[in-house]
Amino acid sequence: MTGPTTASTAQPDAPHDLVGIGIGPFNLSLAALAHGLRHLEGATGLTAAFYDQRRDFRWHPGLLIDGATLQVPFLADLVTLADPASPWSFLRYLRHKERLFPFYFAERFHITRAEYDAYCRWVADGIPGLHFGHQIDAVRWNPERGLFEVDFTQLDADGEAEALGRTHTRNLVLGVGTAPHVPDPLKPLADAPTVPVIHSGDYLDHRDRILGAEHVTVVGAGQSGAEVFLDLLRARPAGRERLTWIARTEAFAPMEYSKLGLEHFTPDYTRYFHALPEPVRDRLVPAQWQLHKGIDPGTIAAIHDELYRRTLHGGWPDTVLTPGVTVRTAGRVATTRVELHLEHTQQGARSRITTDAVVLATGYQERPLTRLLAGLDPYVRKDASGRPRIDAQHRMVLDPAVTGTVFVQNGERHTHGIGAPDLGLAAWRSARILNTLTGTDPYPLPERTAFTTFGLETAKEQPRPHTAGELLPLVEQV
Repeated sequence: MTGPTTASTAQPDAPHDLVGIGIGPFNLSLAALAHGLRHLEGATGLTAAFYDQRRDFRWHPGLLIDGATLQVPFLADLVTLADPASPWSFLRYLRHKERLFPFYFAERFHITRAEYDAYCRWVADGIPGLHFGHQIDAVRWNPERGLFEVDFTQLDADGEAEALGRTHTRNLVLGVGTAPHVPDPLKPLADAPTVPVIHSGDYLDHRDRILGAEHVTVVGAGQSGAEVFLDLLRARPAGRERLTWIARTEAFAPMEYSKLGLEHFTPDYTRYFHALPEPVRDRLVPAQWQLHKGIDPGTIAAIHDELYRRTLHGGWPDTVLTPGVTVRTAGRVATTRVELHLEHTQQGARSRITTDAVVLATGYQERPLTRLLAGLDPYVRKDASGRPRIDAQHRMVLDPAVTGTVFVQNGERHTHGIGAPDLGLAAWRSARILNTLTGTDPYPLPERTAFTTFGLETAKEQPRPHTAGELLPLVEQV
């Protein structure tokens, strides 16, 4: 290969209204609703393009474990909660695949992850303007043209640079997603190809290798850790399971899934959270871990049922399940084995185990935007912790000299709360972005979405009639 050529940018003097960086579920939702604008009466169409460096749409392929389900109902697809009549709904997908009646009789409110991935790939294949195999290299503001410049590298089938290009847009939306989090003590081992230490996001790619290990340790007590542990448990013979499951949390705790608890994933709560002072928001997010980092009660029950089944003929399964444990350090033993140095936080006790494989179900972190937005950094307004400020409409707060807008999807947990990465708010946030962009309401959104009132009304707010028994404001907002 002699090096990348320069790709022709179609109609360089005709900028897009919107360019999306990243094509995960959230930007795919936005693309689907943007495509639907042309079919809405009185709506103004947008010229939009979306870019992703992957070759095609893939949603957590390493975690599409057989039978694993989404933790949100099928109505939380890409479009339905904003536009039930959209041609890109999950029910339209089922009709297209001639599976609507089987789904009806299956009576499934929560679909499998594999089916959600297949649905999203169907949408991605049908919507124009999605450019896979394009790596975004830089973003700049061009004050002379009043446009964003977006430089990209077009990649070939092997992921090598094939051509360079540039496009212009009036507005941007960032949907770059999250990256697997590997704890610092385990990073050197996870990077070593001969040591079987993998993140759960790559589990299926290494499943056969992991199953062949004599002893396996799963680290992390969220949904992914539970699903991996259950899959390993079911695949190993009774009495010779040789499985250890450890986690920092104080218990293998169920996710908060009560109906009122779920109202933390409504637009009402998002608005309430955004209006809180920054220090309060920063304290709230980690304290709410059980709302989004716990384990589905059905998965917990399945694990217990499987463990119990293995006691029917006497004896206990060869498993160790210990919460409240942190990995202090880790090292290699011989060529391929791993030694984990553990500390139990409540006991203050320390121990070590030697294992043949480690699966890190240690979650994901928002991808840093520093490199991607280096050209915009002088314009970005930041909070006390150096994070971009995001307004209530999911817009990055920029210097007034920038007349374009940068929207953020799933990178605003610090300003919008634990609902930012939740699939159930995808369609609502996409609709809000499009309503803001067009200056109209092509997708009318409800004024109220929760029975819970999350804060007290204050004297600064408009008074309204109250009903008997209603709590009246006692304090003014500072």
